[in-house]
Amino acid sequence: MHPHDKTQSMCVSQGPQYRSTDENMILSIAEIWQGITGQQLDDPRAAEFGFEDAVVDSRLAKEDALFIALRGEKDDGHNYVVHAFEHGASAAIIDTVVDGVPLIVDTTQRPLTPLPDLLTPPVCLLVEDTLKALQDIAAHHRRQFDVRVIGITGSIGKTTTKEAIHSVLSKSFPTLKSEENLNNEIGLPLTLLGLDETHAKVVVELGMYALGEIAQLTAIALPQVGVVTNVSQSHMERLGTLDRIAQAKAELVQALPPEGTAILNGDDPRVKAMSGMTQAQVLYYGLSPHCHLRASHIESRGLDGVRFRMHYGRETLHVKIPLLGRHSVHTALAAAAVGVTEGQPWGQIVAGLRDVAVQLRLIATPGISGSTIIDDSYNANPTSSLAALNLLAELEGRKIAVLGDMLELGSFEEEGHRKVGRRVAAVVDKLVTVGALGAMIGWEAIAIGMPKSDVLFAENNQQAIEVLQDLVAPGDLILVKGSRGLHMEEIVAELGEK
Repeated sequence: MHPHDKTQSMCVSQGPQYRSTDENMILSIAEIWQGITGQQLDDPRAAEFGFEDAVVDSRLAKEDALFIALRGEKDDGHNYVVHAFEHGASAAIIDTVVDGVPLIVDTTQRPLTPLPDLLTPPVCLLVEDTLKALQDIAAHHRRQFDVRVIGITGSIGKTTTKEAIHSVLSKSFPTLKSEENLNNEIGLPLTLLGLDETHAKVVVELGMYALGEIAQLTAIALPQVGVVTNVSQSHMERLGTLDRIAQAKAELVQALPPEGTAILNGDDPRVKAMSGMTQAQVLYYGLSPHCHLRASHIESRGLDGVRFRMHYGRETLHVKIPLLGRHSVHTALAAAAVGVTEGQPWGQIVAGLRDVAVQLRLIATPGISGSTIIDDSYNANPTSSLAALNLLAELEGRKIAVLGDMLELGSFEEEGHRKVGRRVAAVVDKLVTVGALGAMIGWEAIAIGMPKSDVLFAENNQQAIEVLQDLVAPGDLILVKGSRGLHMEEIVAELGEK
């Protein structure tokens, strides 16, 4: 990907770089060849020609990197193969012949031709499809290691749950995790290519937009533990009904082996029902009495986190976590359930939960004029928005909610926004909406009694920033939340304490 292109698609331009912890080779030509072709390469040179990075963004290519040229909606990684080589990449995987490349090895011919006599970088491996090649290489690489893979899916809370699980497991085991939200057909293979002999556990998110996608990811990652957080209206636009969303999420538990464990939110009826769809053992977590691992005596401490009692068998532990809001107890329980499944002592589990605030999304930061910003700007749907509003209701101070469009709700779009609006009217002192759909939240709040003077409508982030700069006063609490497409982190950045 060209360094100055601003219109490139996520799948080509946003790939991270992965390096092994000791800076040694993580992949060889021999391993790549076997992953792509299914055949061993009997050439001693192939085991010595290797890579320390696997990248899909040419700007991240460094010395001894492997560049995979992916096709995006708006651009084609093949346009940047030479750019990757200029940055130090020693090989690229392509599915179209690229000009200006001195050496191309064709892996599509049958029978396979041997490697050329002079095998020196830079070299391109020609494949039939670069995305499939990336996935095949990652699947082969994952199978070289005796590790436990924990997969996480759900409509909301996947990334937070992943971070909590990683925090817990890391107290006892060297653990690899998917970075940020790299949870799709590109991000998950790239994560697995970072796996090396030092790792004992791997924690990955499994995202989806359609039926069959999680099944595809599990075939690459081979998880032994599957965590399902919930089923809600996310992706209604693509899948149509909650039952179809549940069907897609259930692909994770269906892929687990008999000796594996399905860790299910026992408070969500659609998730609980997945127990009948897996051959693995089942562990329920939640607040309900039937759950194997459950919480009681929940006490929100506002911005200081949450206290509760955790029960498992005859064990009862008093736990305090730095996560915000009562809904975060489910996140903690899911992480603890994984710790139990992996045989960790309670002391290590609780220590991991206490450290779980690192890199989580819902955070409180100082804002302008002595205010506090509750930054939940990463994404939004009705369920997560109601949870954020419930947290706001628990806090002391004038409450300002900055709420934007909630996207991909399909037939639930209008009702979802109105449902949030009804809760806003009961909780919030001032409301600033962003976008045309966000405006529905404001009009519903007004319709059930919120004074019209307390609702301000902005068409975009800049208008919202200007409104808030005049509105915010010392001691205010400002919740910022909207779908990813609105980039409401821009509001957080402008309102932050200077």
